[in-house]
Amino acid sequence: MIDHTTFGTLRAHYHTFGCKLNFSETSSIQKLLEERGITRCPRGETPDLVVVNTCTVTETADRKCRQAIRSYAKRWPQAHIVVTGCYAQLKAEEAAALPRVAVVAGNDRKDRLAAYIDDFLRDHSPELHVTPSSNDMRSFTPSCSRGDRTRWFLKVQDGCDYFCTYCTIPMARGRSRSGSIDSLVAQAADAAAKGAREIVITGVNIGDFGKGRSDSFLDLIRELDTVDGIARYRISSIEPNLLSDEIIHFVAESRSFMPHFHIPLQCGSDEILKLMHRHYDTSLFRHRIDCIRESMPDAFIGVDLITGARGETPELFAASRDFVDSLPITRLHVFPYSERSGTRALQIPYSVDPAERHRRANEMIALSDTKMAAFARRFEGTVRPVLVEHTRHIDPDTGAATMTGFTDNYLKVSVPYDPALANTIVPVSLTHENIILQ
Repeated sequence: MIDHTTFGTLRAHYHTFGCKLNFSETSSIQKLLEERGITRCPRGETPDLVVVNTCTVTETADRKCRQAIRSYAKRWPQAHIVVTGCYAQLKAEEAAALPRVAVVAGNDRKDRLAAYIDDFLRDHSPELHVTPSSNDMRSFTPSCSRGDRTRWFLKVQDGCDYFCTYCTIPMARGRSRSGSIDSLVAQAADAAAKGAREIVITGVNIGDFGKGRSDSFLDLIRELDTVDGIARYRISSIEPNLLSDEIIHFVAESRSFMPHFHIPLQCGSDEILKLMHRHYDTSLFRHRIDCIRESMPDAFIGVDLITGARGETPELFAASRDFVDSLPITRLHVFPYSERSGTRALQIPYSVDPAERHRRANEMIALSDTKMAAFARRFEGTVRPVLVEHTRHIDPDTGAATMTGFTDNYLKVSVPYDPALANTIVPVSLTHENIILQ
């Protein structure tokens, strides 16, 4: 039983690393703690609690999490630090040993953080709660929360059954599971009633929605499309083998799903894709991209890419680069390969020097910049609907105040500041000056 009086007037600071799913879950954590009387600490003041929602997708992510925790411990030495997320799940003991850490909670324990904090405040004994085996992480914890900007995040699925050779996420998130369509539609309707105009559909492997049941991701988005008040949905990262032509055609014809896709490729070499144990080849990937372009010529297409993976010889990297260059995509999200303990990729004998991994990443980032700039130029002189965010920026040169927002096809644009425009969709004439390259 939680003693609701224990928390008193405690205030918390929140820091999130990683994916959109993590940001969604951080918002849900904040909501749960606020229900127990823990308010968000105003900027510039000292919190009583620091909640760090972590990522472990790369060694760099691990390092940034550790650095942040140590920094908070030094900055606010009286604050108690709560660590959750993927790094906490896989390296719980390491996280618990960091300074000022009071609570460590694994991914499937985020909804119990209030109880763990309560227990800690009773006896000031560190709390460590992690499900030892990912096979035992089978419960689905819902999350539909407002992000820091205008958009909301709806978690529809968690976990992953793919076990790609380079990835630790199945170990950190557990097996694939998902919410019910009825419950998710109800959450979207509730978000609409609270003023939501745009929802990002999130999860670890969202195309796997409904696995083990009779429903599917296509069934889900058809129902979400009927929710009154939600003007925009965006589909976060979805595997190319699960992004069916039927899903693409539905998005093209739907009322509220935006022409915006985020699709992981990881490498443009079939040989490397096999070593990664990915569930598609370059031919299928190209087919998906072509299908999107035929149905939605203006669609924004983001693509994930890993450079310097085990087995990626210079020749195979060149083939990957050429394949990516040939695709009519918008932007690349590039990550140098990071060796992760416990992954099968470490058994692949050919290893790329870390400096070369980063050189290849920079080469792909330059290619991404070129593609992004070309995509933006296509829409100069056109008018597109923009959902304006609750932001205010001051131009350092002119002193002019502006706001930002996103077009339906995910171009970030600047508009003159007008607080009445926040969370509204307005037509904006796009120019070279007001398009912000991301």
